[in-house]
Parts: sequence; C-alpha cells; structure tokens
Amino acid sequence: MDTAELEYELPPELIAQRPAERRDESRLLVYDRATGAVRHRRFSELPEELTRGELVVVNETRVIPGRLRLPRSGGGDAEVLLLEQVGPDGVWEGLARPSRRLRAGQRLGPVELLEPLGEGRWRLRLDGEPAGETPLPPYITEPLADPGRYQTVYAVEEGSAAAPTAGLHFTPELLAQLDVERVTLHIGLDTFRPVESDTLDRHSIHSERYSVAPASWGRIRAADRVLAVGTTTVRVLETVASNSLLQAPPAAENRGSGASNSLLQGRTGLFITPGFEFRRVDSLLTNFHLPRTTLLALVMAFAGIEETRRLYRLAIGERYRFYSFGDAMLIL
Repeated sequence: MDTAELEYELPPELIAQRPAERRDESRLLVYDRATGAVRHRRFSELPEELTRGELVVVNETRVIPGRLRLPRSGGGDAEVLLLEQVGPDGVWEGLARPSRRLRAGQRLGPVELLEPLGEGRWRLRLDGEPAGETPLPPYITEPLADPGRYQTVYAVEEGSAAAPTAGLHFTPELLAQLDVERVTLHIGLDTFRPVESDTLDRHSIHSERYSVAPASWGRIRAADRVLAVGTTTVRVLETVASNSLLQAPPAAENRGSGASNSLLQGRTGLFITPGFEFRRVDSLLTNFHLPRTTLLALVMAFAGIEETRRLYRLAIGERYRFYSFGDAMLIL
C-alpha cells in the first residue's frame, strides 16, 4: 500500500485543543459496514448501537507523568520524555532534547543519561518515581487544566507515554451500561511517529508491552461479538488471537494453563495494514487519526481504504473534531 493513501487535508481549526465539557458529550460517527449506512450520534448513545451481549474490551493502561523539564548544569533547560522502564534500578528508555547538546554520563536533576540510542532516544536512570507533567501530543498547544482528562476513567496500570484516546469518551455511568473486559497495552512512541517510507511494507513499528489475564481472554474468546475500544486494544486482541495454542477449548487450556498464561503477555510489534485478516475484533471504536500514521492504516484495514477516506471527508464536512480530544467513530 502506498503511504500516500494515508494523506488527507484537515482544516487546523478541527484539531481539538481541549476535551468536551463532559466526556460522553462528544459526537459519534457510526458506520455500518454491512449496509454502508452512516449515522451521526452522541457518544452517550453508544449502547443503542451495540448488539445485545456484545463484549466491550478496553485498554486499562495509565499515562505516566513522564514529561520532565530539567535544568542543565551549563545553563538552559532540557526536556526528557519517559517512554518505558526497561530495567531495574530506575533504568528507562526516553527521549531527551536538545539531544545534540547532551552526553552520556550527564546529570539532569533526577535523571542520569546513560547511553544514546539514536533519533533522540536515550537509555537513562531516573531517581524515584516519575513526577513530571502529562505528556500531551505536540498538536495540542493549549494547556490542560485537568491532567486527569488525558486519562481514561478506567486507567489502572501506569506505563504509557500516550493515552488510548478512544477510551477518553467513557464515563463511569456509561460503562455501567456495558459488558466490559480489560486488557493492557502500554503505548509508546509510535503513536506520534509518522510513516516516512513510500510504502507501508517498508515501515516498521516499535514493539510494545501487553498483557491479558487468562480469565479475561476466556471471556473474550467465547464472546459472540467483541467491540475493541481503540487501535491499541485491536493490536492486543489480534496478537493473542493469532496464536493457535490459545485457541484450544477451555478444558484443554485448563490442562496446560501455564503455557497459555505465558502467551498472554509479552511484546507485540503487530503492524495491521489493509489485507489483514481479523480473527477476534468484530467492531471498532476509534478517534480520528493523524495522516500518515500506522493508526490510520489499521482503521483502513478494518473499514476499507476508500471507505475510510470517504468517512474522513464526511467527518471534515460535518465539522467533527479530530485527534486525541476529538470525536469518535464506531465501525460496525
């Protein structure tokens, strides 16, 4: 697939700079793949669009307060964005800038730079726990009054450099109306990284850590229909579903639960592009994504290339709000 298929023009004023006053007041564009029908709704009306008994699977990762603004000993400031803890004793991988003015062994407050990894990445050591700012995406230029609005209401396990934004629309009251199951994928740098190659088959993505509880996978595997909330949830479910050892009947799995449990966590570098065969995701809830991103490629894999381009044109014409704090799309 040519990367040019991931391009589209977006008026800058449609980039949402702040969340809706109430999470579930955001708009919801509904697309039915079977009929081609499109409906314009409010997110609070989501339960009315789902099949009775549909299992809603969310990513319960929590964003790290990992944007650290630190003074340099020679003057000026440095900025460190923590991406992932990669070892004991506070060893992390992160981005640091201005990278050309930094060196291994340099101390920046609670951060010691250990080794440059290229492209602005560093292996570093952090004293204590992350205690910085919420790392908002670069296209959000307004300050966020309440950092909690860049967390889902069901976020539990800290470990992400970015929020699973499709989940930002849920309220506790709305979740109570749904049958919900949880998985975890800690989101890394690729959320912000554009595809720079001319074709998708020449692009690679960084792997990310995921985990699924055995009981959760049992419910997900047995469900008649599964709604994946966000592209990160899709990647977890399809990673696990692709492993034939986890598709055995429950009785057989119980006899070998140790092997199955080890396959329900690890790292995934699954890159979903058009032509991918989905094994466990029946419907998708997602925000509107940036051009030239792997997230948009995943949506095109699920809904179709031309269908997705048409839906994005429609959303722009209808003045939907885009990106992290924007509106949502439900693909049935």
